[in-house]
Amino acid sequence: MDIVKLAIRNSRLTLSVLLFLILAGAVTYQSIPKEAEPDVAIPIIYVSLAYQGISPEDSERLLLRPVETRMKSLKGVKEMRSAAFQGGGYVLIEFDPSQDLQVALTDVRNKVNDAKRDLPQGAEEPTVTEVNISEFPVLVVTLSGHVPERTLTAAARQLRDRFEEVPGVLEASLQGSRDDLVEVLIDPMKLSSYGLRLDQLVQGATASNSLVAAGNIEGAEGKYAVKVPSLIETVEDVANLPIVSTPNAVVRAQDLATVRSTYKDAETITRLNGEPAIALEIKKRTGANLVETVEQVKAIADAAQSRLPEGMTVTYTQDKSVFINQLLNDLQNHVLIAVILVFIVILYVLSGRASLLIGLAIPSSFLMGILALGMMGYTINMIVLFSLILAVGMLVDDAIIVTEYAERRMNEGMPKELAFEEAAKRMAGPVIAATMTRIAAFSPLLFWPGIIGDFMKYLPITLIVTLAGSMLYALVFTPTLGAMFAKAHIHTEEDRRDGWYMAIVKQAVRFPKTVLVLAVALLVAVQVGYGKWGAGVEFFPSVEPDYGLLYVHARGNLSLDEMDQATRKAEDRLLGWPGIKSVYTRVGKTQGGGADIPEDVVGVIQYEFVDWRERKPANDILDDLRVAMAGIPGVDVEVRVPDAGPPQGKPIQVRIAADDPTGLDQKAKDVAARISQVPGVIDVSDGLPPPGVDWALTVDRTKAAQFGISPASVGAVVQLITNGLKLTDYRPAGADDAVDIRLRLPQERRTLASLDELRVQTAQGAVPISNFVTRKAEQRTGILNRIDGRRTIVVQANVASGHQVAEVQGAVSQAVAQMDLGSASWKLAGSNEESDKASAFLSKAFGAAIFLIFVVLLAQFNKFTSVFLVLMTVIMATIGVFLGLLITGQPFVIVMSGIGIIALAGVVVNNNIVLIDTYDRLREEGWNKMDAILQTCRERARPVVLTAISAILGVLPIAFGLGLELFHHETTLNAPSTQWWIALSSAIVYGLAFATVLTLIVTPSALMIFTREKRPEGARRSLLSRLFRRKPKTAGEAPQADASEPETAPITYPKAAE
Repeated sequence: MDIVKLAIRNSRLTLSVLLFLILAGAVTYQSIPKEAEPDVAIPIIYVSLAYQGISPEDSERLLLRPVETRMKSLKGVKEMRSAAFQGGGYVLIEFDPSQDLQVALTDVRNKVNDAKRDLPQGAEEPTVTEVNISEFPVLVVTLSGHVPERTLTAAARQLRDRFEEVPGVLEASLQGSRDDLVEVLIDPMKLSSYGLRLDQLVQGATASNSLVAAGNIEGAEGKYAVKVPSLIETVEDVANLPIVSTPNAVVRAQDLATVRSTYKDAETITRLNGEPAIALEIKKRTGANLVETVEQVKAIADAAQSRLPEGMTVTYTQDKSVFINQLLNDLQNHVLIAVILVFIVILYVLSGRASLLIGLAIPSSFLMGILALGMMGYTINMIVLFSLILAVGMLVDDAIIVTEYAERRMNEGMPKELAFEEAAKRMAGPVIAATMTRIAAFSPLLFWPGIIGDFMKYLPITLIVTLAGSMLYALVFTPTLGAMFAKAHIHTEEDRRDGWYMAIVKQAVRFPKTVLVLAVALLVAVQVGYGKWGAGVEFFPSVEPDYGLLYVHARGNLSLDEMDQATRKAEDRLLGWPGIKSVYTRVGKTQGGGADIPEDVVGVIQYEFVDWRERKPANDILDDLRVAMAGIPGVDVEVRVPDAGPPQGKPIQVRIAADDPTGLDQKAKDVAARISQVPGVIDVSDGLPPPGVDWALTVDRTKAAQFGISPASVGAVVQLITNGLKLTDYRPAGADDAVDIRLRLPQERRTLASLDELRVQTAQGAVPISNFVTRKAEQRTGILNRIDGRRTIVVQANVASGHQVAEVQGAVSQAVAQMDLGSASWKLAGSNEESDKASAFLSKAFGAAIFLIFVVLLAQFNKFTSVFLVLMTVIMATIGVFLGLLITGQPFVIVMSGIGIIALAGVVVNNNIVLIDTYDRLREEGWNKMDAILQTCRERARPVVLTAISAILGVLPIAFGLGLELFHHETTLNAPSTQWWIALSSAIVYGLAFATVLTLIVTPSALMIFTREKRPEGARRSLLSRLFRRKPKTAGEAPQADASEPETAPITYPKAAE
């Protein structure tokens, strides 16, 4: 069945199908969910363990070890990290990406249930949660102003409930707000004057706060429910609780203590631009449309703004939708620019109608691709957007090859219907082979392992669907449109003369061996030169960030007020800094959560930059800040920006692990001291807890027994001075969780000195605890980290700007390898580990891509020599990339340049496919070698140069970081959204430009050397030629008619070269 003929005959139907595909694609583009990073399932599960007041050592022994022991038997675990700290611990299990996350989650829950019976009695219920990209906020809404805390908290809670009604919002979590608490401030003098003991107070409160479900009465009068209300519902109920009674009097809680509603002790303080603030972090559901979700949340917040108390303002920070809209804008601009550039080039070479035909290939293939992505259930994210920009230059190649051939035929006098029909049939082989080689080049990227692979898999998927769309357009829709609208472009005799290019080719073909030797010499020279003078290697491209971080480090037993004073010094210097829009400060220790924040950080300040067009580059601002923040007394300020790409933590992480933790701290100090001498290493932290003091109260059990006192009752009395002794809890209206009722001493009596004066009620009366308790100071234990069940200390450091990360990592490795660490083992983790994996995978993917391309070419040509000649361009292109990087002084970015080279492999072979396909056809028609080569160059140079130029022009603006805002009439240079892709685009630009120039000169020379003249009839063939050539036709076989010849040719046209 002849599809092309059918399409041309039923042109109205064909055009309707094209129109439908374009419209459906446009509708999908409007409605498809859009997000910044792809929704990647990060294979990490987090088990949180809590026990109020437990010390880090006990937490490691009693909470972590039982859980770790159970987890060891899970399958598919890549790494298990855990940490024990004051008040609890966590276990973080990272699985191999191939593991099914739902199965893993169920397994972990079962193991935690098994471990529960080994946990101590007072431990809270362990919680198991999975980590995914949705856990990171897409918008932070901050309420700030100098208003009472209760007013701020109430407004924030109301807003949170409204936000969580939005369908796309997973949760809105409050940062910087405190939980409610009812404090019962006891006066010990009153307690002893009534002769009461603490346990009586606790029993009295618990007994009066219980649910009594009394049931129903049913009888002759009917059926009635009977209630015995005895739950605490308000603070007044707490005050009126009877504690002890005699026939004549009742002692209530308010007689012994002051009862008041308040908040739990603050652990963090948050401010926005120096004003007290509460932040709501909005997290979206997986697969929800980010842009729409953020718009709905903002609409709710804007509507609430008018109802807020005076002096309170709503601010938005970390808005991811701005980034996406910017990317979508860039994409639309780049596509428009690419279409215009390609259009201009083709208009210059072919006719105006032909350039319209070819220009239409870009939007049509795009929209077909987006329609396919929408149907497969994918979202549009920055990787998909870039893949579309990357595809711009490739999409027109197929249409150029077909249209150019048809134009040539029409110039020779053939009617346009026949010309396009023949073009589609004759060029179907090269077009399909060209598309298949590109798909073959990208398909290995589908199997990229790990989280980075999940990020990058959108690239091959998008390219495969858009390239398939472009092939469909070139072979079905181009001939139909061409048969209706095309017009011959009249060439004069002047145009047909050989130009300067043919003069070069004639020289090259005369001295083919010299040309090849020169080409090889150039290839070797570039490799050697890059090794010597190249700019080195990076893992992910360095991108201009939207915001930065200041970590304020301070040491010692600091109270929250002292931490706040230390952080304020840095904050005051930062407020009003040129180029910074907002400053969000969070004071307090960060515990748990697996965050890579060192232990001695007492405050984190996050500052958002103004639009990049209106400020200095971020690195300059950071350098200025480092100077400004130096010399603040008592604190050390670390200035940093978040990572680009998947999170990896600091670039240098040396993990030192041992089964026996003794002496590990000293080894960590030695390693930190050693690596701080390596050039380019800054911000070294030794991973050890900051020095501080813990108080240990040791109970002499024998003496305590004489008074009839257990260590538990001593603990209960001590809690009066610390966080309070929990009596019971209740649920007031409007509260999310149960509110604790805690018994405490008044604020002025919660001091270290009061610890010794505490008294315990015994049968003999009140006895001071100093009779049987000794108090002594101990060295503070910070957070204890464990990896895979071994105690581990991570020494971390940053790399100074201007130094290559890979080089510094190599130097650190060498330095640590020369040290004697005894029984401890060490390894370099962080981005180094990831980059090694990525480069290993990319080199395998490159090999696989070359093999797949080889298979496609062998199927097309059925000759090893032709395949070898085509693949030669891949080597030229790779060398071109390094030459380009060498000239411009850019580093080789493993992930981006690597993908660029794989993409190139698919693009550059097309030029040679077209040349060699034509050459083979000419030789079969009986042309001799020299004439066939020259005729091929004459015929095929134009489409080769056109396809190369259009592919280069598609990504050229990005390679130079150039953005043209067509609708706002402005041009931008080095916009953050293009910086991601500069490395990838420049690889394509340099490689393709270099390879095209070489292809047009080296391929003819190679054809001269590697192919032979026709043998005289009956001559013997050598063994090699029998292997590398097609079988000769036997006399019995009639020469097969060329498939592309029209079946009946009533009119004869001048014989085209093909």
